[in-house]
Amino acid sequence: MNCRPTFYKIIKQKSVEEFKPDPYIATVLNCAFWVFYGMPFVHPNSHLVVTINGVGLVFEFVYLAIFFIYATNKGRRKVSLLLLIEAIFFAAIILVTMFVLHGTTRRSLVVGIICDVFNVMMYVSPLTIMAKVIKTKSVKYMPFWLSLTNFLNGVCWTTYALIHPSTSMFCSWMKSPFISNSIGAISGLVQLLLYGFYYCRGENNDNGVELQNTTQVPVSGCSPDLEA
Repeated sequence: MNCRPTFYKIIKQKSVEEFKPDPYIATVLNCAFWVFYGMPFVHPNSHLVVTINGVGLVFEFVYLAIFFIYATNKGRRKVSLLLLIEAIFFAAIILVTMFVLHGTTRRSLVVGIICDVFNVMMYVSPLTIMAKVIKTKSVKYMPFWLSLTNFLNGVCWTTYALIHPSTSMFCSWMKSPFISNSIGAISGLVQLLLYGFYYCRGENNDNGVELQNTTQVPVSGCSPDLEA
């Protein structure tokens, strides 16, 4: 799992230090919406969407549980508040979808667009740490594997949308998979360029050692854009 090095370090040091929970909180809502999108009463015959994002949702809750355990009281309040807001918003969307929208065509369109919006938010959420990276000139608290996964995942889905434009989940004129995943690819590239710039300057503290020790970790797990 691509987030394992980060959380191994958190558990080892018993502190989240300056790591941010934003990417994992964003991914929770993203996976939850894709699971809802894959329900038979929203978008029939989407078993893979439900399965893949269901697994991703479990991983994200595990990561957030670890973060919550080792975070400060302020950090715990932030995680709790954001998850509560997400739960309320998610519940509201479910109610609107079930009682206002009728028919799977309309439901899959509306919920699909919402999924795509939060897909973009998940992609750009790691950018919240960029200001600290630039200020400190250190990539110590910028998860490399998360940025790499964002980039590769965005490239793969963008390529898929270009090769199979007719398989777009939403209205063809919107080209939603192309738009959101191309943004993800660009976001991941920006993160990797920033990481490479400060890593090559040798001002990344002990992150380089951690990276060398975890190069065998496969890229998956905190799975951005798990739409299948």
